[in-house]
Amino acid sequence: MQTTLAQPPRERLHGLDAVRGIALLLGLVVHASMAWIPGAQYFWVVSDASPGELTGLLFYVPHMFRMLLFFLVAGLFARMACERLGTLGFMRDRARRIAIPLASLWFPMLMTIVAVIAWNAWLVNNGSMPPAPETPPLSPRNFPLTHLWFLYVLLLCYIAALALRATLGRSALLQRASDTCVRVLASPIGPLLLALPLAAALIAHAKWFAWFGIPTPDQSLYPSLAAWVAFGSAFGLVWLLHRQQALLQRWTAWWPLHLAVAVLATVGCLLQVGLAPKLVPATREIADIAYAIAYAVAAWSWTFAIVGLGLRFLSGHSPLRRYLADASYWIYIAHLPLVMALQVVMSRVAWPWAAELALVLVATLAILLPSYDLLVRNTFVGSWLNGRRKPRGLERIASR
Repeated sequence: MQTTLAQPPRERLHGLDAVRGIALLLGLVVHASMAWIPGAQYFWVVSDASPGELTGLLFYVPHMFRMLLFFLVAGLFARMACERLGTLGFMRDRARRIAIPLASLWFPMLMTIVAVIAWNAWLVNNGSMPPAPETPPLSPRNFPLTHLWFLYVLLLCYIAALALRATLGRSALLQRASDTCVRVLASPIGPLLLALPLAAALIAHAKWFAWFGIPTPDQSLYPSLAAWVAFGSAFGLVWLLHRQQALLQRWTAWWPLHLAVAVLATVGCLLQVGLAPKLVPATREIADIAYAIAYAVAAWSWTFAIVGLGLRFLSGHSPLRRYLADASYWIYIAHLPLVMALQVVMSRVAWPWAAELALVLVATLAILLPSYDLLVRNTFVGSWLNGRRKPRGLERIASR
């Protein structure tokens, strides 16, 4: 028997929109903080001369779960769209809103990032360009997806979900088994159960740098097993949960437990690895296995807790949250080159790291929100990214 949420769909949608906005803002914090993490010169484009250890915390904790949140929210919204549009309509909609933006914007984004990297290298080298590093030729295994990897993996999730939908739709037995699994995974022990395969995939990952958590599949067209397990599980869980949406109420009720487990597991992880990254691959010794389990538990507990908090406290209609949710796609696409360029600018001054980081975050939003309102929201780009044009509203929201 199919069940539905006790609360109206519109309220549920508002709560999930809020979660998506939270994940977006956390993504800005993660990328903006990287220039000030001690040792940034070994893993990031810009290394500021005024690092701060607390920036490691600003990166480490949100990085645990923000992409799980994105895939989870994307999975539920995708299933809703698929039920509303039908399979063919859904495929056309996702091709227009995901595949075409990825294909058309990937190269401009890559070239903009390369330009920022070259500019930083020119400044660091006192006005002269150092020799360009040798790069291997493009291939499926060596493909710089940049931050747009999310769109690529999302397309793979759509393909897998539609195949799963076609398979389950032919068997009542498989549907009942799927519903039972979803009920168990959506229960209070769900984060622990979901953590086990993720921890195993992390330990199995070649050259897993434990401090950085789930390996980002941004350099290859073949996502790693760890990425598939993490992001595929988040997407697939809520895709299948659509038949029993009342289960989301469990997350609303149990968010304090999930939050407590998330905090405790995160503290345990930090006690082992510290606030500064260690660029040494993990081993398969007991300590690293225990860390992988704790990390996976923390990641999923944070995810359940934040979704529960969003549905519990942010389900009412808010013009500001709705606007940020609409703008999130544009901000996601455009933010990384801008953040990197602002980090380059800040690397030329000698201010406290907190002031520099705050300025980067404020300037990024001060540029991207008006650009969304003026150039995207009520233009063909807005209909391309968000499905339809919407009236401009930033000035009206700011005046409230």
